[in-house]
Amino acid sequence: MMEYTDQLQRNVVLEKAPERIISLVPSQTELLYSLGLEEQVVGITKFCVHPDTWFRTKTRVGGTKQVNMDTIRSLRPDLIIANKEENTKSDIEALMQEYPVWVSDIHTLEDAYGMMAGIGAITHTSNRAAAMIAEISQDFSDLRPLSKPLTAAYFIWRQPWMVAGGDTFIQQMLKACGIQNVFGELTRYPEITMEQLKASHCDLVLLSSEPYPFKEKHMSELQEILPEATIQLVDGEYFSWYGSRLKGAPAYFSGLIAALDQ
Repeated sequence: MMEYTDQLQRNVVLEKAPERIISLVPSQTELLYSLGLEEQVVGITKFCVHPDTWFRTKTRVGGTKQVNMDTIRSLRPDLIIANKEENTKSDIEALMQEYPVWVSDIHTLEDAYGMMAGIGAITHTSNRAAAMIAEISQDFSDLRPLSKPLTAAYFIWRQPWMVAGGDTFIQQMLKACGIQNVFGELTRYPEITMEQLKASHCDLVLLSSEPYPFKEKHMSELQEILPEATIQLVDGEYFSWYGSRLKGAPAYFSGLIAALDQ
C-alpha cells in the first residue's frame, strides 16, 4: 500500500502505481500528458482541450461541474485527479466513496508547484515533475515586470460581467507582470457593474479568451465606458492554467509586457 497527501491534506491510498487515471481538470490533464502518462490516462472532461490528440481520442466523462458517474464507473479508474474549485463538492465527495481521489487546491504559483510535485509522486513521475518545476520557476524568476506598474480589471465573463478577484491564481499572474488588480480587494470571481468599472479608473482592461470567449467586438463596448484605458485581449490559459501550460507563460507575459511598455 502507498499513501499520499493531496492539497486538501487528505490521505490518498493506492495499492500500486495507477494504471487507469481519470482527470477532471483541463490544466491537470495537460500536465499528465507532459509527464508522459499517455497509456495511464483513460478519461478526461469535455473541456480538456489540450493535448488535441487526447481531446479527440480519450473517453470524456462529462464536464468539470457535472461528471457522468456511469461513464466513470465503466472506465474502472484506480485514481481520479480533481480540483477543489473547478469540480463540485458533491461530485468529488461521491467519487471519494468509490475511488481514490487526489484533489488540488491552487491559489499561488507555489501551490501550482506543490500540485505538480504531488501528482508527480502519485503517478511515479517525480523526476519529470521536478525538472518541470525547476524550469518554470527559473523562467518566472527571470521575468521582468512592467517598468511602470499599471492598474487593470481582468474580465472572465460577460452578462453578467465578472472579474478575477484578489484570492485567485489569475491575481498572482497579474502581479508577476507588474499589473495591479483594481478589484483585488474582492474575492473569487465577483460580478461587477459598469459603474464600478468606470469608477476604478483603471489603466487596462484585460479580456480573457476563457471561460468567456472575448473577441475584438467586445473591446469597443468597453472602450466607450473607459475611453482613456487600453483594452487588451489576452490568452486566458496562460493566466489561469496552473499545470504544464505554465512552461510557456513567462514568454507570453514578456511579450505582453513589452507591448504595454511601449
